[in-house]
Amino acid sequence: MNKHFLGNGGKKLLNRIWPIFIIISFIYALITGNIDKVNNSIFESTASAVELSITFLGTICLWNGIMKIAQSTTLVDKLSQALRKPLNFLFPELKHNEQAKQEISLNIIANILGLGNAATPLGLKAMKTMQKENQKKDTVTNSMAMFIVLNTASLQLIPTTVIAIRASLNSQNPTGVILPVWGATILAAIAGVTATKILIQLDKSKRR
Repeated sequence: MNKHFLGNGGKKLLNRIWPIFIIISFIYALITGNIDKVNNSIFESTASAVELSITFLGTICLWNGIMKIAQSTTLVDKLSQALRKPLNFLFPELKHNEQAKQEISLNIIANILGLGNAATPLGLKAMKTMQKENQKKDTVTNSMAMFIVLNTASLQLIPTTVIAIRASLNSQNPTGVILPVWGATILAAIAGVTATKILIQLDKSKRR
């Protein structure tokens, strides 16, 4: 199953759409006499963004530190070994690419631990490694597509980002989303992997 990357044309389109939305919003605010509300919302949202960023910074630093400690122990190696068979099933093209599988393992482990944005650099590193063996540089491979699906599903045991957001908004029970997140991410991962495997097989059948 191959999908083209978002090229320069797509980026240019997005760069045009967002300014248009902003301009239309200001014009509508002027017409309806709500420009004061727009100004107030700008200041309030910027203040909220700073507060949220500081909250995220503390959470990400904490879990990055834990991940760094885990890397110095045998925990990550044991988790990587536990993921070896599932990875061979999900990424049969990478059976002999140990570096890619190791990087994918670290990314999956980071997502499972709920590191969120802190897992992104690990994912980019894995994609870069897989891209080296990609014969069509402008098209993702089956393994890359599967990896994107897994990251989108983002199976999590500890949804630290969501908990941090709820805590910053003064939730009385910020950890109350853990069970629903488990159910949602597990079902999303199963559905995503199943659909991706089916589409890959259909694509292979067409090429025969």
